[in-house]
Amino acid sequence: MHFTSRQRLDDILVEREFTLGDFSGTLWTPTSTTASTPAPLILMGQPGGFSLQRMLPRLRDRARSWAEKGLAAVAIEQPGAGDRAALPGAAQARKDLVRALAAGDRPGEAVIEQLILPLVDRAVPEWQTTLDEVLALPEIGDKVAFSGGVMAIGVRLAAVDPRVVAAGLFAGSYVPHATMNEARRVTIPLHVLLQWDDEGNDRQMALELFDAFGSAEKTLYANMGGHTGVPQFASDDAARFFVRHLSPKQ
Repeated sequence: MHFTSRQRLDDILVEREFTLGDFSGTLWTPTSTTASTPAPLILMGQPGGFSLQRMLPRLRDRARSWAEKGLAAVAIEQPGAGDRAALPGAAQARKDLVRALAAGDRPGEAVIEQLILPLVDRAVPEWQTTLDEVLALPEIGDKVAFSGGVMAIGVRLAAVDPRVVAAGLFAGSYVPHATMNEARRVTIPLHVLLQWDDEGNDRQMALELFDAFGSAEKTLYANMGGHTGVPQFASDDAARFFVRHLSPKQ
């Protein structure tokens, strides 16, 4: 990991950009964090196809709210996003998805697999490499959670990496059958947010995925409204979930 910039944004948050192999990322830490008082870490996922630069204002706001609670956060550029090379077949799969939704049809499994699985196969090892590097920093504690992003990435990471002890997921995106199977292997505490009227997404699939999770502690928070209509109190509930499971006292 090579840090390329560092800036103290205010009295709460320090932001550092870095490169790692062929991708880049941003790490946020509370200004109060030291080696003797390390901060737990939240991995901040992003919607598929959205660049880190485009999402930066929103990610920075989330990082600041978590820094107020003593939590660090990190985000990385997803495969196929920003300046990174496009994933093979992704553009055509996205066109096929949009075409099916415009016609009022459910996208076929082959389209969903082509759009999601290559992304998951690339993104999860990159998240694990990021974890290797960030957890080696003295100011970062050993408790890790995943938040938001492409649902299938969060599910795979939670299923395969024991360092992730909790996850807050945004339900509603299309997922392949493979993700349904992986969900049964997920046993960590889950906080799943579902916008009931999320346009272009499959509510029933989201409910089936939630049911498939093997976690003994899993909570589904469903709110009326579309994809961008998440109420502020839903974010507050998610923050309390992360504090509860990442607190050093736990």
